[in-house]
This record gives sequence, C-alpha cells and structure tokens, in this order.
Amino acid sequence: MESITFGVLTISDTCFQEPSKDRSGPRLVNLIHRDFQNSSIITSCLPDERDLIQRELRKWIDRQDVRVIITTGGTGFAPRDVTPDATKPLLDKDCPQLTMAIALASLQKTKFAALSRGVCGIANNTLILNFPGSEKAVVECFETVSDLLPHALHLMGDEVALVRRTHAEIQGTDQAVKVDSSPALRGHVCPHKTGAGNDHDRNSPFPMLPVDEALSIIFNVVQRSTELDKLVNELSSPVNIPPFRASIKDGYAMKSTGFSGTKRVLGCIAAGDKPSAYALQEDECFKINTGAPLPEHADCVIQVEDTKLLQRDKYNNETLVEIMVEPKAGLDVRPIGHDLTKGDAIFPSLDASPVVVNSLLASVGSRQIIRKPKIAIISTGSELLSPKDSPTVGKIYDSNTTMLEQLLTYFGFECIQARVLSDSIEAISDTLADLFNVVDFVICSGGVSMGDKDYIKTVLEKLNFQLHFGRVNMKPGKPMTFASRQQKYFFGLPGNPVSAFATFHIFALPAIRWAAGWERTKCSLPILNIKLLNDIILDGRPEYVRASVICKSGQLCAIVTGDQISSRLQSIVGADVLIHLPGSTSIKTQAKAGDIYSASVLRYDFISKYE
Repeated sequence: MESITFGVLTISDTCFQEPSKDRSGPRLVNLIHRDFQNSSIITSCLPDERDLIQRELRKWIDRQDVRVIITTGGTGFAPRDVTPDATKPLLDKDCPQLTMAIALASLQKTKFAALSRGVCGIANNTLILNFPGSEKAVVECFETVSDLLPHALHLMGDEVALVRRTHAEIQGTDQAVKVDSSPALRGHVCPHKTGAGNDHDRNSPFPMLPVDEALSIIFNVVQRSTELDKLVNELSSPVNIPPFRASIKDGYAMKSTGFSGTKRVLGCIAAGDKPSAYALQEDECFKINTGAPLPEHADCVIQVEDTKLLQRDKYNNETLVEIMVEPKAGLDVRPIGHDLTKGDAIFPSLDASPVVVNSLLASVGSRQIIRKPKIAIISTGSELLSPKDSPTVGKIYDSNTTMLEQLLTYFGFECIQARVLSDSIEAISDTLADLFNVVDFVICSGGVSMGDKDYIKTVLEKLNFQLHFGRVNMKPGKPMTFASRQQKYFFGLPGNPVSAFATFHIFALPAIRWAAGWERTKCSLPILNIKLLNDIILDGRPEYVRASVICKSGQLCAIVTGDQISSRLQSIVGADVLIHLPGSTSIKTQAKAGDIYSASVLRYDFISKYE
C-alpha cells in the first residue's frame, strides 16, 4: 500500500530519564519496518504525565499525515499509569472490537493481560492504539493488529476499490479468485508449510520464521556478557585528569595580578616537564606549550596571539615580551581533575565500542582487558579449494571463509580458528566437537540446506545442540540455522556467498555484539529510509537487496548492484546497504523507482556518491 507515517510514543518515567532503557519503542519501530516497508516513523518518549501525553498526541493528530499512533506503556493500574486516560478525550470514535482483539490475543499468552487498560480509537484521520509497556507485550499486540491495519486505513480513508477487493478476498467471490490467480501469488512461498524432510515428504521439517522472530529467538537464547556493565558501573578513576594544572594553549604563564605590559621571559616549559617551583614575580613569565604544567606560582596563560615579541638573546631564546591584554585568573588553564576527578566513574554511560572502551581505560593507566567472544569459522563442501591451491576440475575456490574473517575484523572481532571441511559427517562432527572446546561461536557456511550432503543439522543433533530454527522467510538466506548448547552457539549460514554475506550481517553479528555486552538497540545494523532509483520485481519472500547509496541534494537514494542471484559475490561490490523489500502480494508485485524503503547500513562510509 501507499507510504504510511506511524507515530511510536513511549510513555515511561524511567525511559524518559534514561532513553537507553527503552526496549519497547525501538522494537515497535523494527516491527513496523518489517511489515510496512514503505513507511516512515516518528518517535518520542515522555514521562507518565497526562498533559504531556495529550499535547504530544494532539500535535501528531493535527499533522494530518500521521495515520497510526501506537503508544507503549502507562496502561496498567499504577497511580501514574494514565495513557488511556490521556487518550480517551481525544478520540472521535472508539474501536472496542479492536481493543478486545488485542486483549483476547494477549490473554492467550498470560492472564495478567487482564490488568491492561489500553484503548483503541480514531482521532480525526488517525488510528490510536495503546499497547502495554513490556517488549514482549508490544510484540504480541502488534502481531495481532498488523494484518488488520491496511484494511482499517483503507476504511478510514474511504478507499472504496481497495475495501471491496479485501471484502471479495474474504468472501471468496469471483473477484477474489482473479486476485488469487495473479503471478505474484503463484510465486508465494508459504512460511508455514513443513514436512518430514524424508523420501516421502521432501518439505523441510523446519517452519520458515519471519526475520524478526528469528532475531528475537537469538537474543533470548544468547547470554549477554555483564562484564562491560560491571566495568561501566564500578570502575572508578585512580588518577586525576589532568594530574596538574595544564595550559590549554601555547602562550605565556604568568600571575594575573601582574597586569598587561612588558614581561621578562624566564624560560620555556614543554609538555612532559615538571611544574616549576620558581617564585614567579609579577613582571615575569614563562613561555609554555599546550598541555604543559603551569608553574606553581602562575595562575593564567596568555595566548601567543595576544602578545608581541620584543627581544631575543644571542641564542635566539625569547627574553622580553609584551602582554597586550589584561590577564584574568584561570584564563586558558585546565584545573587538576577538570576532565576526570580521582574516584569518579570512568564511563558516564554504556558504550561498547572498543575504540571508546580501550581509549578511556588507557587514559587512566588501566590494563584491564575486556573479554570478547571467541569465534571460529568453518566452510563445508567437498568442492571447495583454498585460494592458495591450483585450479582443479570440478572444484571452486572458497571465498566464504575469507569474507567472514574480514567481516569479523571490520566489526572489531577476531576469528581465532578457520577450517574448510569436506562433506563428511565424521569430519564435521569431530571438528565441531573440538572447536566448541575452545570457542563460544562457530559460524559455518554451507551444509544447512536440503541436499544429500548437507549434514550440519544431523551433526548438531548428534552433539546434543538444540536447533532453534532451520529456515527463515527471507531472500537470500532461507536455510539459515541457529543452534545452541548451554553457552555455545552455532550459526549455520547458507553456502552461497551472498546468502552468507546477508545472514552474517542480519543474524550472526547482532548475536556476537550481544554476547560481548552491547546494548540491544545497537546490536543490529543501523537502519535508515532510502529512495529507490530503479524498479525491482518483488519476490515471494522478503528480500535483502544489495545497493549503492547516492546522496542527491540531501536525499539518500539507492541503486541496486546488478544481478542479485545469491551465488554472485560481485553484487557486494559497492554495496552500501541491504534494502528491505517486502514479499510480493496481490496488491503490490513491484517496488517502483521513487518508493521509500528501510535499509540496513553495511559500511561506516556508506554514501558512495554525492550529486
């Protein structure tokens, strides 16, 4: 359908004070991007204050373009839970059946859903839905209404043709038959179709999960390290920074009581020198470099630009200088502990970036090392050759191992072992058993599909791993597999290079970051909205398309990087983003140039060209 603007409003005293604790708002944003690709989202976070909530809702309603507002939080029985009370006076129409649908679905999950007072209704041309505040409840409530929202908006907008089409599909009329026979639906892949996976029923026994559900499973299974949290919350500085009064600029250190005028230059103090204890007089000064310690009896620095050199000695050293401005105590001086005081917390907030963590630790002389997950990479396939080998008939060169090693390095992690294995149950089983004695993660490419030699899932079960999922509703990457045993994790990426590339970014990288102690909202790749520059035929599955980004007059645009077949590694050349394209439907079979879609950012320098 056409582009929809959503509003996501988090209502929580805690999240308002500490936005990093908001899990439900960002989760809603991800769910909306998943199900409504051609959408834009505005967000806000407010405390549990009725007037503030009403003011923000009214502002969004008055914008006219915000079609759906979803609030999260403040729907319970607590004294400060006022979201429904703030919402009701703004509604022109109640939607009690929609409220009941959400309540019934939630009650199937937990009896405590009966304690939610959320309401649904229409204000002007905007649908407002109150969801509870927990991340789990947000997911459950959104799943309940997601399929209903397009038709609800068509009804609200009096879009007669689209309303009739939906009614015809529901009622099974001739019109519905015509819609169902469209080419797009003939290519539809049913995510629920499973089988025994044997000679009699060759469908995979694994249901094909939505990407978002697969990610949720991963985050729930992988154990997040608390080492970084402990470091941030407990580690205090053993030193003052600076440990002495330091000059901010190159200039002249003097007494502020000495006024402007001519001063004798006693010498030069450089960074790294000890503070001078000389009994400085008012008509004297020291030349001083940036970062150098002030003499004990000086209290200000006059920058070089505000002085005039009057005299040098025979050794070309400055001996006389004129101070051209009136000095003030503390001018261009960093006091002791100005940047960080001894005993203060080193980290003002959680930031898992190794650049940040290691730099701050180094700044206070700490030798503490933050443990990162230990990772191994394997590629399976009897057809694979090492890049160092000579060409052999029937063989291909293995690029996946190199690609995955380089990606780990790019994102600040290390592969401690890499192996290329033949399609042998014994070799795969022995290697995995050995690797998991050493590492936390194994990232494997190949061996997870439906081929005769795809042994990975069999081996994992033999090694007592729990297979959490074995298929994902996405292209490329459908056979994506995730398994665990205690705190050991296995990611089975498809063997086609582009499939491995996409699934590493979408699944493996967020899991590794989570295990390393990152905040959940920062584990996945950043997502932005981007404008298509070319038409794309939609597949039956949601597709992650490699594209280059061009900035046209401030607008981010994307052009697809050639043939997107999963075996063609060249499509990652110039790939700045993965565009999230929805699966084809009877209504929309093609993504058109000019459409806006969300996209995951692959590179730090993700804009290839400016126009």
